[in-house]
Amino acid sequence: MAADAARKRATYEDLLALPPNVKGEILDGVLYTQPRPRFRHVHGASSVQEQLGPPFRRGIGGPGGWWIATEPGIELPDSPEVSPDLAGWRRERMPDPPGDDPIKIVPDWVCEIFSPSTRDYDQQIKKPFYAKHGVRWLWFIDPAARVLMAHRLENGRWLDVGTWRNDDRARIEPFDAIELDLSDLWLPAKG
Repeated sequence: MAADAARKRATYEDLLALPPNVKGEILDGVLYTQPRPRFRHVHGASSVQEQLGPPFRRGIGGPGGWWIATEPGIELPDSPEVSPDLAGWRRERMPDPPGDDPIKIVPDWVCEIFSPSTRDYDQQIKKPFYAKHGVRWLWFIDPAARVLMAHRLENGRWLDVGTWRNDDRARIEPFDAIELDLSDLWLPAKG
Protein backbone atom coordinates (compact mmCIF):
# COMPACT_ATOMS: atom_id res chain seq x y z
CA MET A 1 0.00 0.00 0.00
CA ALA A 2 2.60 2.60 0.98
CA ALA A 3 5.37 3.63 -1.30
CA ASP A 4 8.96 3.46 -0.09
CA ALA A 5 9.54 6.79 1.66
CA ALA A 6 13.18 6.80 0.51
CA ARG A 7 12.07 7.17 -3.13
CA LYS A 8 11.65 10.45 -4.92
CA ARG A 9 8.67 12.59 -3.95
CA ALA A 10 5.60 11.42 -5.82
CA THR A 11 3.95 13.69 -8.36
CA TYR A 12 0.57 13.91 -10.01
CA GLU A 13 2.10 12.19 -13.05
CA ASP A 14 2.74 9.13 -10.85
CA LEU A 15 -1.01 8.98 -10.18
CA LEU A 16 -1.82 9.20 -13.87
CA ALA A 17 0.48 6.24 -14.55
CA LEU A 18 -1.47 3.92 -12.21
CA PRO A 19 -3.56 1.16 -13.79
CA PRO A 20 -7.33 1.80 -13.89
CA ASN A 21 -8.08 -0.73 -11.14
CA VAL A 22 -5.85 1.09 -8.62
CA LYS A 23 -6.73 4.18 -6.61
CA GLY A 24 -3.87 6.42 -5.52
CA GLU A 25 -3.27 9.38 -3.23
CA ILE A 26 -0.19 11.43 -2.51
CA LEU A 27 0.12 12.47 1.12
CA ASP A 28 3.16 14.49 2.16
CA GLY A 29 4.98 13.50 -1.04
CA VAL A 30 4.39 9.72 -0.64
CA LEU A 31 2.26 7.77 -3.13
CA TYR A 32 -0.20 5.35 -1.50
CA THR A 33 -2.20 2.91 -3.58
CA GLN A 34 -5.04 0.53 -2.93
CA PRO A 35 -7.53 -1.44 -5.00
CA ARG A 36 -10.64 0.37 -6.16
CA PRO A 37 -13.47 0.10 -3.61
CA ARG A 38 -15.91 -2.80 -3.77
CA PHE A 39 -19.70 -2.64 -3.49
CA ARG A 40 -19.98 -2.76 0.32
CA HIS A 41 -17.63 0.24 0.58
CA VAL A 42 -19.40 2.22 -2.14
CA HIS A 43 -22.83 1.41 -0.68
CA GLY A 44 -21.84 2.90 2.71
CA ALA A 45 -20.49 6.08 1.12
CA SER A 46 -23.55 6.47 -1.10
CA SER A 47 -25.89 6.05 1.86
CA VAL A 48 -24.12 8.74 3.88
CA GLN A 49 -24.21 11.06 0.86
CA GLU A 50 -27.94 10.38 0.33
CA GLN A 51 -28.78 11.13 3.97
CA LEU A 52 -26.61 14.25 4.32
CA GLY A 53 -27.11 15.78 0.87
CA PRO A 54 -30.70 17.03 1.07
CA PRO A 55 -30.57 18.60 4.56
CA PHE A 56 -27.02 19.97 4.47
CA ARG A 57 -26.17 20.56 0.84
CA ARG A 58 -29.63 21.54 -0.38
CA GLY A 59 -31.28 22.73 2.87
CA ILE A 60 -34.24 20.34 2.52
CA GLY A 61 -35.23 19.19 6.02
CA GLY A 62 -32.06 20.67 7.49
CA PRO A 63 -29.97 23.82 7.79
CA GLY A 64 -28.06 23.68 4.48
CA GLY A 65 -24.74 25.49 4.38
CA TRP A 66 -22.45 22.65 3.25
CA TRP A 67 -20.79 21.28 0.13
CA ILE A 68 -20.51 17.49 0.39
CA ALA A 69 -18.57 15.51 -2.20
CA THR A 70 -17.69 11.88 -2.90
CA GLU A 71 -13.97 11.19 -3.51
CA PRO A 72 -13.08 14.82 -4.24
CA GLY A 73 -9.65 15.70 -5.58
CA ILE A 74 -8.10 17.89 -2.90
CA GLU A 75 -4.69 19.52 -3.41
CA LEU A 76 -2.73 20.45 -0.28
CA PRO A 77 0.97 21.36 0.16
CA ASP A 78 3.16 18.31 -0.72
CA SER A 79 -0.09 16.43 -1.32
CA PRO A 80 -1.33 16.97 -4.89
CA GLU A 81 -4.05 14.33 -4.56
CA VAL A 82 -5.97 13.67 -1.37
CA SER A 83 -9.22 11.84 -1.99
CA PRO A 84 -11.28 10.94 1.09
CA ASP A 85 -14.32 8.75 0.53
CA LEU A 86 -16.51 11.72 1.49
CA ALA A 87 -15.65 15.29 2.42
CA GLY A 88 -17.61 18.36 3.41
CA TRP A 89 -16.92 22.08 3.53
CA ARG A 90 -18.97 24.74 5.27
CA ARG A 91 -20.05 27.22 2.64
CA GLU A 92 -18.71 30.15 4.64
CA ARG A 93 -15.22 28.64 4.13
CA MET A 94 -15.80 27.57 0.50
CA PRO A 95 -18.61 29.74 -0.91
CA ASP A 96 -18.21 28.41 -4.45
CA PRO A 97 -16.86 24.97 -5.41
CA PRO A 98 -13.92 25.15 -7.83
CA GLY A 99 -15.63 23.26 -10.67
CA ASP A 100 -13.04 21.26 -12.61
CA ASP A 101 -10.06 22.66 -10.71
CA PRO A 102 -8.62 20.90 -7.64
CA ILE A 103 -10.03 21.89 -4.28
CA LYS A 104 -7.32 23.69 -2.32
CA ILE A 105 -9.26 24.19 0.91
CA VAL A 106 -8.96 21.68 3.76
CA PRO A 107 -12.33 20.01 4.38
CA ASP A 108 -14.23 20.67 7.61
CA TRP A 109 -15.40 17.03 7.71
CA VAL A 110 -14.04 13.80 6.24
CA CYS A 111 -15.56 10.34 6.21
CA GLU A 112 -13.50 7.25 5.41
CA ILE A 113 -15.15 3.87 4.77
CA PHE A 114 -13.04 0.92 5.89
CA SER A 115 -12.38 -1.99 3.59
CA PRO A 116 -9.90 -4.80 4.20
CA SER A 117 -7.26 -2.97 2.12
CA THR A 118 -7.78 0.50 3.67
CA ARG A 119 -8.49 -0.01 7.39
CA ASP A 120 -4.86 0.37 8.58
CA TYR A 121 -4.08 3.07 6.02
CA ASP A 122 -7.10 5.15 7.05
CA GLN A 123 -6.26 4.90 10.77
CA GLN A 124 -2.46 5.02 10.74
CA ILE A 125 -1.69 7.31 7.78
CA LYS A 126 -4.75 9.39 6.97
CA LYS A 127 -6.00 10.11 10.50
CA PRO A 128 -2.77 11.90 11.57
CA PHE A 129 -2.57 13.55 8.12
CA TYR A 130 -6.06 15.02 8.59
CA ALA A 131 -5.17 16.24 12.08
CA LYS A 132 -1.98 17.89 10.79
CA HIS A 133 -4.00 19.78 8.17
CA GLY A 134 -6.78 20.81 10.57
CA VAL A 135 -9.77 18.75 9.41
CA ARG A 136 -12.27 19.42 12.20
CA TRP A 137 -14.37 16.21 12.13
CA LEU A 138 -13.47 12.68 11.03
CA TRP A 139 -15.83 9.75 10.71
CA PHE A 140 -14.78 6.15 10.17
CA ILE A 141 -17.40 3.72 8.93
CA ASP A 142 -16.71 0.00 9.19
CA PRO A 143 -19.33 -1.78 7.03
CA ALA A 144 -18.14 -5.27 8.00
CA ALA A 145 -18.49 -4.54 11.74
CA ARG A 146 -21.53 -2.26 11.19
CA VAL A 147 -19.97 0.58 13.19
CA LEU A 148 -19.62 4.36 12.74
CA MET A 149 -16.96 6.11 14.87
CA ALA A 150 -16.83 9.91 15.00
CA HIS A 151 -13.94 12.14 16.10
CA ARG A 152 -13.50 15.89 16.60
CA LEU A 153 -10.14 17.67 16.41
CA GLU A 154 -9.32 19.83 19.42
CA ASN A 155 -5.88 21.36 20.00
CA GLY A 156 -4.38 19.08 17.35
CA ARG A 157 -5.70 15.86 18.95
CA TRP A 158 -8.61 13.65 18.01
CA LEU A 159 -11.32 13.33 20.64
CA ASP A 160 -13.90 10.56 20.41
CA VAL A 161 -17.37 11.96 19.79
CA GLY A 162 -18.99 8.54 19.91
CA THR A 163 -19.50 5.12 18.39
CA TRP A 164 -22.77 3.91 16.91
CA ARG A 165 -23.65 0.41 15.77
CA ASN A 166 -26.03 -1.67 13.69
CA ASP A 167 -29.46 -0.02 13.38
CA ASP A 168 -28.85 2.96 15.67
CA ARG A 169 -30.45 6.27 14.84
CA ALA A 170 -28.06 9.03 15.83
CA ARG A 171 -27.32 12.74 15.74
CA ILE A 172 -23.60 12.94 15.01
CA GLU A 173 -21.40 16.06 14.85
CA PRO A 174 -21.15 18.11 12.71
CA PHE A 175 -24.45 16.96 11.21
CA ASP A 176 -26.35 16.60 14.47
CA ALA A 177 -29.23 18.80 13.22
CA ILE A 178 -30.71 15.59 11.75
CA GLU A 179 -30.95 12.00 12.85
CA LEU A 180 -29.04 9.50 10.70
CA ASP A 181 -30.41 6.02 10.13
CA LEU A 182 -27.39 3.74 10.33
CA SER A 183 -29.35 0.70 9.16
CA ASP A 184 -29.19 2.15 5.65
CA LEU A 185 -25.35 2.02 5.66
CA TRP A 186 -25.10 -1.76 5.80
CA LEU A 187 -25.74 -4.43 3.20
CA PRO A 188 -28.09 -7.18 4.32
CA ALA A 189 -26.35 -10.15 5.95
CA LYS A 190 -25.81 -13.06 3.60
CA GLY A 191 -28.42 -15.68 4.33
